[in-house]
Amino acid sequence: MGRRGSRPAATHARVLSPERTRCLVCGGPLWVAYHKQRSVVRLDGLWRLTLRVRTCRTPTCAQYHRAYVPEEVGAWVLPQGEFGLDVIAHIGQLRTREQRSVPQIHQALLAHGVTIAERSVTVLLHRYEELVALCLADAAQLRARLRPQGGVILALDGLQPDVGHEVLWVLRDVVSGEPLLARSLLGATADDLVPLLEEVRQVLSGSERVEEQIPIRGVISDGQVSIRHAVARALPGVPHQLCQFHYLREAARPLFEADRQAKKELKKRVRGVRPIERSLEGQRTAEAAAARSYCLAVRSALTDDGRPPLAASGLKLKGRLEAIADSLERVQQGRTAEAAPAAASGPTEQQERGG
Repeated sequence: MGRRGSRPAATHARVLSPERTRCLVCGGPLWVAYHKQRSVVRLDGLWRLTLRVRTCRTPTCAQYHRAYVPEEVGAWVLPQGEFGLDVIAHIGQLRTREQRSVPQIHQALLAHGVTIAERSVTVLLHRYEELVALCLADAAQLRARLRPQGGVILALDGLQPDVGHEVLWVLRDVVSGEPLLARSLLGATADDLVPLLEEVRQVLSGSERVEEQIPIRGVISDGQVSIRHAVARALPGVPHQLCQFHYLREAARPLFEADRQAKKELKKRVRGVRPIERSLEGQRTAEAAAARSYCLAVRSALTDDGRPPLAASGLKLKGRLEAIADSLERVQQGRTAEAAPAAASGPTEQQERGG
């Protein structure tokens, strides 16, 4: 759905002029023919750009009346675009690095003050993938950066934060961290992945001279069956290793299952926080505030999951509940210590009155 109303007034303004003042063909002067207005939404607000458009006024020139727009506008926004390049880069970072879904990215942009529709987020994600693919298209520069290390270890992984959407497959070098290829595919079969691996191999070869070719020393992935078959077909003889994180996760799976069961048993023992919170509603005493804080700590501990295999959620919950229990015990001991002198002094005062 398109925007129903106009955007608010711009908070920033900039006038852009072409750097070129002479025609490329005839060498004649370029005169300012008209001004063009563009609104660009950036992370720092809404900008109103005024573009000074120059044209050649020589009737015999092949570029007669051809528009020369400011070169700087390309650093602000894509042609026919409405959102700045910084917004596109921010969306791509949230998607690929933090693996957020489209609704989550939409909410993050709204919280940042960027007025955008959820559908526009999807469109800008496609623009980001196109820009990444264009950046990776310069094979000569890529080979020049990787040649000194004598080979690459290829990492292959697919990113799909939203179920039903295309999968963004990213191939990168583990040694340098350099991205080698990024493609969006509808499928994840071996037939879909083989062309990607072959394309990377051709990019790294680049030359008929063997000494200039960059070999693939190995492949790391999550061990998906389709990936294993694709590597065997496209890169025969290249060692294929399971990712260290996935290896640890698979090795720790029995422990993870036991930890998850222990967490379920722990949760059963601390149920009943909500009735306590209801009984404290309307109370403004210090004791009630402290009790509500303890309830909030228990509720937070129950919902804070770990990330196996490096952080077991059951052990994490056990540690937090023990810390809460120790705190409650210290409070109880303090109250008991305060009440003991008062109880001891009570009979003495009564005896003095009776005497």
